[in-house]
Amino acid sequence: MNWITKLERKYGRFCIPNLINILIGGQILVYAIELFVNQYISFYLSLSRSALFAGQIWRLFTFVLVPFSGGGPLSVVLGIYFTWFVGSALEREWGDFRFNLYVLLGMAGAWLACLLTGSADTYCLSLSLLLAFAMLYPELQVLLFFVIPLKVKYFGIFAAALWVFSFLSMGMLGKLNYLLCMLGFLLFFGPQAWHNIRAWVRREQWKRKNRH
Repeated sequence: MNWITKLERKYGRFCIPNLINILIGGQILVYAIELFVNQYISFYLSLSRSALFAGQIWRLFTFVLVPFSGGGPLSVVLGIYFTWFVGSALEREWGDFRFNLYVLLGMAGAWLACLLTGSADTYCLSLSLLLAFAMLYPELQVLLFFVIPLKVKYFGIFAAALWVFSFLSMGMLGKLNYLLCMLGFLLFFGPQAWHNIRAWVRREQWKRKNRH
Protein backbone atom coordinates (compact mmCIF):
# COMPACT_ATOMS: atom_id res chain seq x y z
CA MET A 1 0.00 0.00 0.00
CA ASN A 2 3.03 2.30 -0.25
CA TRP A 3 1.74 3.89 -3.45
CA ILE A 4 -1.51 4.82 -1.69
CA THR A 5 0.37 6.35 1.23
CA LYS A 6 2.42 8.47 -1.18
CA LEU A 7 -0.71 9.65 -2.97
CA GLU A 8 -2.37 10.48 0.34
CA ARG A 9 0.58 12.58 1.48
CA LYS A 10 0.56 14.52 -1.78
CA TYR A 11 -3.15 14.81 -2.54
CA GLY A 12 -4.83 14.01 0.77
CA ARG A 13 -6.46 17.43 0.97
CA PHE A 14 -8.27 16.84 -2.33
CA CYS A 15 -11.08 14.57 -1.23
CA ILE A 16 -14.79 14.66 -0.52
CA PRO A 17 -15.71 14.06 3.15
CA ASN A 18 -18.63 11.71 3.83
CA LEU A 19 -18.64 10.56 0.21
CA ILE A 20 -20.71 7.46 0.94
CA ASN A 21 -23.55 9.58 2.35
CA ILE A 22 -23.54 11.71 -0.80
CA LEU A 23 -23.61 8.65 -3.06
CA ILE A 24 -26.35 6.89 -1.11
CA GLY A 25 -28.40 10.09 -0.82
CA GLY A 26 -28.14 10.44 -4.60
CA GLN A 27 -29.21 6.83 -5.15
CA ILE A 28 -32.22 7.24 -2.88
CA LEU A 29 -33.22 10.42 -4.72
CA VAL A 30 -32.82 8.83 -8.16
CA TYR A 31 -34.81 5.75 -7.14
CA ALA A 32 -37.59 7.92 -5.67
CA ILE A 33 -37.77 9.91 -8.92
CA GLU A 34 -37.86 6.65 -10.87
CA LEU A 35 -40.76 5.36 -8.76
CA PHE A 36 -42.89 8.50 -8.52
CA VAL A 37 -41.87 11.02 -11.20
CA ASN A 38 -40.00 9.66 -14.22
CA GLN A 39 -39.41 5.94 -14.67
CA TYR A 40 -36.74 6.64 -17.30
CA ILE A 41 -34.46 8.81 -15.13
CA SER A 42 -31.86 6.04 -14.77
CA PHE A 43 -31.64 5.78 -18.55
CA TYR A 44 -30.49 9.41 -18.75
CA LEU A 45 -27.91 9.03 -15.97
CA SER A 46 -26.29 5.64 -16.65
CA LEU A 47 -23.10 4.96 -18.58
CA SER A 48 -23.44 4.53 -22.33
CA ARG A 49 -20.66 4.84 -24.88
CA SER A 50 -22.94 6.18 -27.59
CA ALA A 51 -24.38 8.79 -25.20
CA LEU A 52 -20.90 9.87 -24.10
CA PHE A 53 -19.82 10.28 -27.71
CA ALA A 54 -22.95 12.37 -28.25
CA GLY A 55 -21.67 14.83 -25.62
CA GLN A 56 -23.53 13.61 -22.51
CA ILE A 57 -20.42 13.83 -20.34
CA TRP A 58 -22.40 14.08 -17.10
CA ARG A 59 -22.95 10.33 -17.28
CA LEU A 60 -19.31 9.81 -16.21
CA PHE A 61 -20.36 10.95 -12.74
CA THR A 62 -24.11 10.43 -12.51
CA PHE A 63 -23.97 6.67 -13.19
CA VAL A 64 -22.89 6.07 -9.57
CA LEU A 65 -26.21 7.58 -8.47
CA VAL A 66 -28.16 4.85 -10.26
CA PRO A 67 -28.78 2.01 -7.77
CA PHE A 68 -28.16 -1.47 -9.11
CA SER A 69 -31.48 -3.22 -9.63
CA GLY A 70 -31.24 -6.98 -9.53
CA GLY A 71 -34.92 -7.50 -8.73
CA GLY A 72 -37.87 -5.71 -7.18
CA PRO A 73 -38.02 -2.65 -4.91
CA LEU A 74 -37.06 -4.68 -1.81
CA SER A 75 -33.80 -5.85 -3.40
CA VAL A 76 -33.00 -2.26 -4.41
CA VAL A 77 -33.68 -0.92 -0.91
CA LEU A 78 -31.62 -3.70 0.72
CA GLY A 79 -28.83 -3.10 -1.80
CA ILE A 80 -28.77 0.63 -1.05
CA TYR A 81 -28.77 -0.02 2.70
CA PHE A 82 -26.00 -2.60 2.53
CA THR A 83 -23.89 -0.37 0.27
CA TRP A 84 -24.25 2.43 2.83
CA PHE A 85 -23.43 0.05 5.70
CA VAL A 86 -20.21 -1.32 4.23
CA GLY A 87 -19.23 2.01 2.63
CA SER A 88 -19.53 3.82 5.96
CA ALA A 89 -17.38 1.18 7.66
CA LEU A 90 -14.71 1.46 4.96
CA GLU A 91 -14.75 5.24 5.13
CA ARG A 92 -14.19 5.11 8.89
CA GLU A 93 -11.44 2.51 8.55
CA TRP A 94 -9.53 4.12 5.69
CA GLY A 95 -10.32 7.79 6.09
CA ASP A 96 -11.79 10.09 3.47
CA PHE A 97 -8.89 10.08 0.99
CA ARG A 98 -8.44 6.32 0.69
CA PHE A 99 -12.16 5.73 0.42
CA ASN A 100 -12.39 8.45 -2.24
CA LEU A 101 -9.52 6.81 -4.12
CA TYR A 102 -11.13 3.37 -3.94
CA VAL A 103 -14.41 4.69 -5.36
CA LEU A 104 -12.61 6.76 -8.00
CA LEU A 105 -10.64 3.73 -9.18
CA GLY A 106 -13.87 1.78 -9.46
CA MET A 107 -15.41 4.62 -11.45
CA ALA A 108 -12.34 4.84 -13.71
CA GLY A 109 -12.58 1.11 -14.35
CA ALA A 110 -16.26 1.53 -15.26
CA TRP A 111 -15.37 4.38 -17.64
CA LEU A 112 -12.83 2.19 -19.42
CA ALA A 113 -15.26 -0.70 -19.51
CA CYS A 114 -17.93 1.55 -21.01
CA LEU A 115 -15.59 2.91 -23.69
CA LEU A 116 -14.36 -0.56 -24.65
CA THR A 117 -17.57 -2.58 -24.35
CA GLY A 118 -20.37 -0.02 -24.74
CA SER A 119 -21.80 0.19 -21.22
CA ALA A 120 -21.16 -0.31 -17.50
CA ASP A 121 -23.20 -0.06 -14.29
CA THR A 122 -22.77 0.12 -10.52
CA TYR A 123 -22.98 -3.63 -9.85
CA CYS A 124 -19.24 -4.28 -9.66
CA LEU A 125 -18.60 -1.02 -7.81
CA SER A 126 -21.08 -2.01 -5.08
CA LEU A 127 -19.66 -5.54 -5.08
CA SER A 128 -16.12 -4.22 -4.68
CA LEU A 129 -17.22 -2.37 -1.52
CA LEU A 130 -18.66 -5.59 -0.09
CA LEU A 131 -15.52 -7.58 -0.94
CA ALA A 132 -13.28 -4.91 0.61
CA PHE A 133 -15.44 -5.02 3.76
CA ALA A 134 -15.16 -8.82 3.86
CA MET A 135 -11.36 -8.61 3.49
CA LEU A 136 -11.08 -6.15 6.38
CA TYR A 137 -13.71 -7.62 8.73
CA PRO A 138 -14.06 -11.33 7.88
CA GLU A 139 -15.16 -12.41 11.36
CA LEU A 140 -17.67 -9.61 11.95
CA GLN A 141 -21.20 -10.95 12.36
CA VAL A 142 -24.13 -9.17 10.72
CA LEU A 143 -27.82 -9.99 10.43
CA LEU A 144 -28.89 -11.26 7.02
CA PHE A 145 -32.34 -9.76 6.27
CA PHE A 146 -32.04 -8.26 9.79
CA VAL A 147 -32.74 -11.73 11.24
CA ILE A 148 -30.14 -14.40 10.40
CA PRO A 149 -26.67 -13.96 12.01
CA LEU A 150 -23.89 -14.52 9.49
CA LYS A 151 -20.19 -13.71 9.39
CA VAL A 152 -19.13 -11.17 6.78
CA LYS A 153 -16.61 -13.54 5.20
CA TYR A 154 -19.48 -15.76 4.05
CA PHE A 155 -21.15 -12.78 2.41
CA GLY A 156 -17.87 -12.12 0.65
CA ILE A 157 -17.43 -15.74 -0.46
CA PHE A 158 -20.99 -15.92 -1.79
CA ALA A 159 -20.68 -12.58 -3.63
CA ALA A 160 -17.30 -13.55 -5.08
CA ALA A 161 -18.70 -16.90 -6.24
CA LEU A 162 -21.59 -15.13 -8.01
CA TRP A 163 -19.12 -12.77 -9.68
CA VAL A 164 -16.92 -15.65 -10.85
CA PHE A 165 -19.92 -17.58 -12.17
CA SER A 166 -21.16 -14.53 -14.09
CA PHE A 167 -17.65 -13.80 -15.33
CA LEU A 168 -17.14 -17.33 -16.66
CA SER A 169 -20.52 -17.38 -18.42
CA MET A 170 -19.82 -14.17 -20.38
CA GLY A 171 -18.17 -13.52 -23.72
CA MET A 172 -14.82 -11.76 -23.99
CA LEU A 173 -16.30 -8.25 -23.89
CA GLY A 174 -18.34 -9.13 -20.82
CA LYS A 175 -15.27 -10.53 -19.08
CA LEU A 176 -13.31 -7.37 -19.89
CA ASN A 177 -16.16 -5.26 -18.53
CA TYR A 178 -16.29 -7.18 -15.25
CA LEU A 179 -12.53 -7.06 -14.73
CA LEU A 180 -12.22 -3.33 -15.40
CA CYS A 181 -15.17 -2.49 -13.14
CA MET A 182 -13.33 -4.22 -10.27
CA LEU A 183 -10.22 -2.06 -10.74
CA GLY A 184 -10.35 -0.55 -7.25
CA PHE A 185 -10.54 -3.94 -5.53
CA LEU A 186 -7.82 -5.44 -7.73
CA LEU A 187 -5.38 -2.61 -6.99
CA PHE A 188 -6.16 -2.44 -3.27
CA PHE A 189 -6.52 -6.13 -2.49
CA GLY A 190 -5.22 -8.09 -5.48
CA PRO A 191 -1.85 -9.09 -3.95
CA GLN A 192 -3.45 -9.97 -0.60
CA ALA A 193 -6.25 -11.98 -2.23
CA TRP A 194 -3.74 -13.89 -4.38
CA HIS A 195 -1.65 -14.67 -1.29
CA ASN A 196 -4.76 -15.93 0.56
CA ILE A 197 -5.79 -18.13 -2.36
CA ARG A 198 -2.31 -19.66 -2.62
CA ALA A 199 -2.24 -20.26 1.15
CA TRP A 200 -5.64 -22.00 0.98
CA VAL A 201 -4.49 -24.19 -1.93
CA ARG A 202 -1.36 -25.19 -0.03
CA ARG A 203 -3.44 -26.07 3.07
CA GLU A 204 -5.81 -28.21 1.02
CA GLN A 205 -2.91 -29.99 -0.66
CA TRP A 206 -1.30 -30.64 2.72
CA LYS A 207 -4.60 -32.03 4.11
CA ARG A 208 -5.06 -34.39 1.15
CA LYS A 209 -1.46 -35.55 1.38
CA ASN A 210 -1.73 -36.32 5.09
CA ARG A 211 -5.00 -38.25 4.71
CA HIS A 212 -2.99 -40.94 2.93
